[in-house]
Amino acid sequence: MSTPNGTGDDGTSLADDSVATKTVYDLAPQCTLDDVEEGKRYLATVNGVVDYGAFVDLSDEVSGLVHASNLVGSYDVGDALIVELADVRSDGDVSFAEVQMADYELRSVGPGTRVTAEDVSGFSGDLVHLEGRVVQIKQTGGPTIFQVRTETGVVPCAAFEEAGVRAHPSVELDDVVRVVGTVESREGHVQLEADDVEVFEGSQRDEAVERLREADAEYADPPDVDPLVEWPAFEKLSGDLETVARRLRETVLEGRPIRMRHHADGDGLCASVPLQYALERFIERTWEDPDAPRHLLKRLPSKAPFYELEDVTRDLNFALENRKRHGQKLPLFLMLDNGSTEEDTPAYRNLKHYDVPILVVDHHHPDPDAVEGLVETHVNPYLHDEDYRITTGMMCVEIARMIDPEITDELRHVPAVAGLSDRSEGEGMDDYLDLAREEGYDKPRLRDVGEALDYATYWLKYNAGRELVNDLLNVNCDDRERHERLVDLLAERAERDVDAQLDAAMEHVTHESLDNGAHLYRIDVERHAKRFTYPAPGKTTGKIHDRKVEETGDPVITIGYGPDFAVLRSDGVRLDIPEMVAELKAEVPGGGVSGGGHLVVGSIKFVGGMREDVIDALVEKMADAEIDEELGSSAVRPEES
Repeated sequence: MSTPNGTGDDGTSLADDSVATKTVYDLAPQCTLDDVEEGKRYLATVNGVVDYGAFVDLSDEVSGLVHASNLVGSYDVGDALIVELADVRSDGDVSFAEVQMADYELRSVGPGTRVTAEDVSGFSGDLVHLEGRVVQIKQTGGPTIFQVRTETGVVPCAAFEEAGVRAHPSVELDDVVRVVGTVESREGHVQLEADDVEVFEGSQRDEAVERLREADAEYADPPDVDPLVEWPAFEKLSGDLETVARRLRETVLEGRPIRMRHHADGDGLCASVPLQYALERFIERTWEDPDAPRHLLKRLPSKAPFYELEDVTRDLNFALENRKRHGQKLPLFLMLDNGSTEEDTPAYRNLKHYDVPILVVDHHHPDPDAVEGLVETHVNPYLHDEDYRITTGMMCVEIARMIDPEITDELRHVPAVAGLSDRSEGEGMDDYLDLAREEGYDKPRLRDVGEALDYATYWLKYNAGRELVNDLLNVNCDDRERHERLVDLLAERAERDVDAQLDAAMEHVTHESLDNGAHLYRIDVERHAKRFTYPAPGKTTGKIHDRKVEETGDPVITIGYGPDFAVLRSDGVRLDIPEMVAELKAEVPGGGVSGGGHLVVGSIKFVGGMREDVIDALVEKMADAEIDEELGSSAVRPEES
């Protein structure tokens, strides 16, 4: 005799006679006579012995007589035997016949219909059972809520003990279970009110796990979608983007929360907002719990273009509290438009202690050796011999479409906003601009959207500003006119504040000519620009740089500096800011130099007492840089950090 290894209503075993002849079914206590089929063999327990036979129980609801003429052996109360249905009389009496088998499989059978997330809502008020993996356990003031992943999604199962007391304390996260109960509607959503929760073991568990694995092909694997534009450089990334989409869909199904960290700028928002929208829709489709999108997904802006220790400390604390209070798994961290550099590694090492997965989608110049071993997946155009002209927003729109293709029409203008926000002159930009034009956005309007996003993000600080940002980007926005009015308002205010800042700052900009023929402009943004208002030092430096490029038409470098930082901008000069930072670390002892960014746009930090030494050494390197006559005043210059 073998151990139990599966359910009797898995869609194959009860219908397969060749299997059935070797299979004995063990009915769950709640099973009724409707769960018994003629010709199938069942495990029974003797509950009484009389002269004319033995009374047996197949479940709490199914009992009957094995007549002495149909008994092969002798039994006492409590003994087990194998029987098959012999007769159901008009008065409801049931009789069975004993069957002796030398070798067989024992399969447990749940009561009622076996349901999944896809069809559970059609059985309101019925007794059913479902099988799957426990992905979350939450103790409320009343029942214990087990979120159980079936093949087609996740169903909440409420088990009651005393108010606030943990039901079924032996059930743990990732256990594979059968839950028996009644389908009920609560505040417009469906849940299973559990009578029993049985943990599967051995081959029974293995079969259920295999069914879930096979279901991944349909529910976790992303659908095939053609990219919005044909761009050979972008095609190199398609496999990496598909890997991220699949991992995110798997993460939702396994009940692991997602914390999405993104750079708080135009490109970062064009990356994160479409992904947030797509993931929320996928969660809504695969989870019966209406609160699941709010609990499983958080979008969090980061002011710096890297993962700061301040941010990771807050994130870890939040995650650990949720694990303790709400039975959640520790989250997957998704880094967007940041996360590729050595500056991120201190935060990653903190996360490493808790063995949480980290995915990175970024287009800043990476330090792949530094982050290797700390992140699960690293997507970056530089890893495919491309560069930052492929923006993070462009990549993430494609990932979002792989998660939910139905949102494509709402996202067709977003890559163009991302490209203009990061000054991309990549080969695909014309096609992205054409897509946006078809949706009613010309190039000036796309710039307005980018400026409005930047302005709103500055004042939102660490707040994600979900609804406002959705309206500004016109993603998951139900009122196009409201979107237009908001963009007009914030873009005008942004232009007003930039003009006011530059009216005061331009008088304090100094100029010198470098040996390579480039113009160098400097400004102390700490002393000669308004603090704690828009635009921030990085944006101020960028706007000054734009004006000087327009005035001169020549190669220009601009440095905006403060007590312990410098923001760098360049057009028409072949700089490599990450490399310069690495060299300054070695060449300026005690300078405390760190930083990076893109090749021609970046920022540097240092100790205040070494500012003069660091900036002088930096200028020397700039004077030796090669002039790029082809770039001129139209050089690619990504976002203001």
